[in-house]
Amino acid sequence: MADYHTVYKGPEGQTTQWDDIQRKMGNLPAKEPVKKADPFTPEREDTKNKNWIDGKAVDELEELEDEFDDDRSLEQYRQERIEQLKAAQKQARFGTMEHITRGDFVQQVTNAGEDVYVVVHLYKDKVANSAMLGECLTELAKKYPQTKFVKIISTECIPSYPDKNVPTVLIYKDTKCLQHLIGLGPFGGPRTTPEQVAISLNRFGPLCRQEGEEDTPLSMQDIRELIKTLLIRQSEKVNDNESDDGPASPRG
Repeated sequence: MADYHTVYKGPEGQTTQWDDIQRKMGNLPAKEPVKKADPFTPEREDTKNKNWIDGKAVDELEELEDEFDDDRSLEQYRQERIEQLKAAQKQARFGTMEHITRGDFVQQVTNAGEDVYVVVHLYKDKVANSAMLGECLTELAKKYPQTKFVKIISTECIPSYPDKNVPTVLIYKDTKCLQHLIGLGPFGGPRTTPEQVAISLNRFGPLCRQEGEEDTPLSMQDIRELIKTLLIRQSEKVNDNESDDGPASPRG
C-alpha cells in the first residue's frame, strides 16, 4: 500500500522553521524572492470636449461619428471642425512657385486636378523680363495658394521656342490650355507689379482671388491699377512712335 502524506504550504513567501533549518544546512535551495504584482493603474480616458476634438485630423474625426450620439453639441462642433479643416486644406493646396521639367508637365499641369487653375511660366535666365515676371508670379503663388503656379525653361517645354516670346504664361484648367500670354505687354509692360499681373490673370478666371471671392467686383484699388496700366501703355506707344520718326529736322 502506497504511503500517502499531505504537505501543507502557507501563503506565498512564508516558510516554516523546519524549512529555514534545512536551508541553513544546505538541504534546500535558497528561498525565491516573492513576486509582487504591479500596482493597478486605471486607464486614462480622454475627455471628449472641444479641446479633444481640436487635436484630431479630418480622417480621425470622420471615424468618430458614433462617439457623440448622446451629445448633440459636440457632434455639431465635430461637423464644424471637419468643415474648417477641409477648407484649410483646400486653401493651402499649393502656395509656392514650383520648378518642373518636361517630363513633369503632363502630371503637374495637364492632369493637375479637377477645377484647378495652373499658371505656367515659360522663362529663360538670360532674358531680363523673365526675372521680373517670375518675381511677380512667385509673390502671387504665396498669396493665392488655391491656384497652382509652376515654371519651366521655355526651350525645355517647347524645343526651339524663340527668346523673343519669353516670358510666356500659359493658363491651364481641366487638361486644357485656356490662354497663352506672350511678353510683359498683357501684364502692363516692363513696369508691371504683382497687383497688375493678378488683375490680368483674373480676366481668364478666379486665379488670383481668395476663397469665396469669385463674384466679388473689382475694388477701387484694382480700378486704379487698371487705369495706371493703360496710361503706361499709352505713354510707351507715344515714345515708341517718336523714336521711329526720328528727331525733327531743324528749320533753316
